[in-house]
Amino acid sequence: MNHYNKYKTSFNRYPHQRPKRLSRPESYSELEAVFTSGGIARGLGGSYGDAALNKDGHVILTERLDRFLEFDEQQGILCVEAGISLRKILELIVPRGWFLPVTPGTSHVTLGGCVAADVHGKNHQQEGSIGQHILSLALIPTQGEPMQCSVQVHSELFWATIGGMGLTGTIDTVTLKLKPIESAYLLVQHKKTNTLQETFDCLSQENTSDEYQVAWLDGLNLPLGRSIIMRAKHAEVAELPLQQQPAPFIAHHRKTYKLPFYLPNGLLHPILIKTFNKYYYQQLAKKESPILMSYSDYFYPLDKIVHWPRLYGKRGFLQYQCVIPTESAYAVTKQLLETLNTEKYPVYLAVLKRFGKESSAPLSFAMPGFTLALDIPILNQGLFDCLNKLDEMVIEAGGRVYLAKDARLKPEAFRKMYPRYSEWLAIKQQWDPENKLSSSLARRLEMIV
Repeated sequence: MNHYNKYKTSFNRYPHQRPKRLSRPESYSELEAVFTSGGIARGLGGSYGDAALNKDGHVILTERLDRFLEFDEQQGILCVEAGISLRKILELIVPRGWFLPVTPGTSHVTLGGCVAADVHGKNHQQEGSIGQHILSLALIPTQGEPMQCSVQVHSELFWATIGGMGLTGTIDTVTLKLKPIESAYLLVQHKKTNTLQETFDCLSQENTSDEYQVAWLDGLNLPLGRSIIMRAKHAEVAELPLQQQPAPFIAHHRKTYKLPFYLPNGLLHPILIKTFNKYYYQQLAKKESPILMSYSDYFYPLDKIVHWPRLYGKRGFLQYQCVIPTESAYAVTKQLLETLNTEKYPVYLAVLKRFGKESSAPLSFAMPGFTLALDIPILNQGLFDCLNKLDEMVIEAGGRVYLAKDARLKPEAFRKMYPRYSEWLAIKQQWDPENKLSSSLARRLEMIV
């Protein structure tokens, strides 16, 4: 019973939906055997909602399918089993002068899960989402033998799987093109802004020297939307201190802390977060010169606190992440923040990034514009009504909500946000006509018919 309970929620603790059956294959031959009955694959449970949940259904755990298969160190081409974590990949490739072409804000997720969500990073404007760097996938469909998919071979299934939330087949292996680097460090430049408009103006500038940029927003103190913009690039050997240049790939990471229990729901209070935001803003604003940071400290700051969602208590939190087309992004972002503030739903963490070219995947989240991610504690059921209002604003602007972060979107809103859904559904029905592949998210959004 307790073993099943571990897989009844994602790490943000909403929603709670217990599976009826669990499978944990040790190899892909075993995976093929258990896969015939359908279900949904689950990696490390890093999605925020119900994408990897399957109420009263079958959940296939893939974390033991995490082997390295082939690594071309000269070309930077890596082939791995899909259950491998980004952290494990980085431990192999960084000392050899390579990095992930795209990475989300945590390394504690599987590569297969990243492909299924077509994750983006702080460099989307230049590099797009991860699906644009996948050379090929080995996929196990519900009909037939495992098959290779790529842009050239079974291209429709390839693109339907990228961003397809695990509903077109279980990913067996992934072949990925990596990014060359000279060190395990980044040069990071902080810039303070005083208003939301100034934040948008800065993010809209073309900074060819910066590979990554992200804005931390203060969503509680007035004026809403003042920020610290963090721009970064991979440090070259010559940019390291002299004592580090002989060993540029040996990174000095900060200590990891573990949160052993859930904090009482009232402990993480808006007044406390407002005070922290003021301090954080003031401290980072002082760092005017570029600073050297290890890749884990820049890309994965929350990985330093094991079980950090416990800060929100047992009721958990929601992350609301949307993307808004460029022309209306500022006005709608301002409206979203003001609506939450007026209805007294505090934003404990707010992040703004700029997006570039859209992917060929029909259910990919990213589009040219700006993406806003908001962590909001679940104080009461009124939050869900408030977020429905936010959905209407996003839809009117031509934007959409990120499925990997969603836990409460309505089917009609989903269809308006993802106009290529019918194209994806036709491919899903071709390769899984009996809808064996299903999840709580798929049924909630009525993605399968």
